[in-house]
Amino acid sequence: MFDSSEPLTGSYEVYLYAMADSASSWNASVQDDSKLPLSATFRQTRGGRTGPYKAAAFDLTPCGDLPTLDAIGDVTQASEILSAYLVRVGDNGTCLWDPNFRGLCNPPLSAATAYRFKYVLVNMSTGLVEDQTLWSDPIYTNRPASCLSIDTWPGRRSGGMIVITSILGSLPFFLLVGFAGAIILSFVDMGGSAGETTHDSQITQEAVPKPLGTSEPSYTSVNRGPPLDRAEVYSSKLPD
Repeated sequence: MFDSSEPLTGSYEVYLYAMADSASSWNASVQDDSKLPLSATFRQTRGGRTGPYKAAAFDLTPCGDLPTLDAIGDVTQASEILSAYLVRVGDNGTCLWDPNFRGLCNPPLSAATAYRFKYVLVNMSTGLVEDQTLWSDPIYTNRPASCLSIDTWPGRRSGGMIVITSILGSLPFFLLVGFAGAIILSFVDMGGSAGETTHDSQITQEAVPKPLGTSEPSYTSVNRGPPLDRAEVYSSKLPD
């Protein structure tokens, strides 16, 4: 990456600068007259339109300490390997609006815009720029497609169809909930009916043993009606 052939001693960091492409971007400087690296931010440069801004910074890792690319096929090691070799510009979408953010803000780039990038080697012991690369060729960001221009045919679905499909897909769930509720209510009703008791009154008759000398049996009955206030006795008189 860097052309310096001198051995490096001490600790070093690599700064990544970004700048919107313009007629003067190919020779824009990222250091001041004292060879100190610029510390301009995304907001101060209006997203790189008025000058380069520091987009990322990372430690300089010796090549022998980097993971080998032969193991990139391993899913468990792919993320670690990619983070060691790749630097993503614009991976922080909240740093511009977070008042508590403290650090290097690397917000997303503007759409449909050309950018140039430069790597700078900084000696952390002295704070000076030791080496730097040339500005890269312009790299263009994509323009987001309008939702009206998205092709929904053939084999694709419009927004209305997606909504209808979601509603129809949720109906079986509500039907299942209603069915389960009906079953629970039926069990509750059955439990309430089982707790009720019904008392039936019965009229019983007891036969009184017939005394000797009588021709007809006499019976006593249980009267369910209210008791009589007085007893009425009817007698008949036979002529003398």
